[in-house]
Amino acid sequence: MKNVTDSFVSLGHWPSAGSFGFNTDILATNPINLSVVIGVLIFFGKGVLSDLLDNRKQRILNTIRNSEELRGGAIEQLEKARARLRKVEMEADQFRVNGYSEIERKKWDLINSTSQTLEQSENFKNETIQFEQQRAINQVRQRVFQQALQGALGTLNSCLNNELHLRTISANIGMLGAMKEITD
Repeated sequence: MKNVTDSFVSLGHWPSAGSFGFNTDILATNPINLSVVIGVLIFFGKGVLSDLLDNRKQRILNTIRNSEELRGGAIEQLEKARARLRKVEMEADQFRVNGYSEIERKKWDLINSTSQTLEQSENFKNETIQFEQQRAINQVRQRVFQQALQGALGTLNSCLNNELHLRTISANIGMLGAMKEITD
């Protein structure tokens, strides 16, 4: 410590005799050199340092501004995507509801058409049964009539003789002739 104070005290006692040389006392020369360098740097470097700091500040502000714009765009896109998602979800729900109601409607249509087909088949079956019954009844009537007619002819043939037979034919011919005159 004493050397440092001695070096400052001895500044006033430098010899002015003409030799130029190196001062090897590090503690005496460093504070002076440092103060000169720092003073020069502050005087000349202030503008450069200020410009560098201003440029850095502008880049940081531009980066923040761009980040805010990107953030705003991302938020806008997120809102649009959410709106599209809500719309798609509503459409999906609508399709689901419509699909279920469509399936239910088709089910009832199928049940109704099957019921109608069964009813038509039942009606056709009943009509067929009635037709077959009517046909069977007509066949039975024809056979009964034929048998009755054969029985009546057999009875008439066995009971009638030729003369009675000729009178019956003549009477019938007369009745047919009278009917013909009435119709003309």
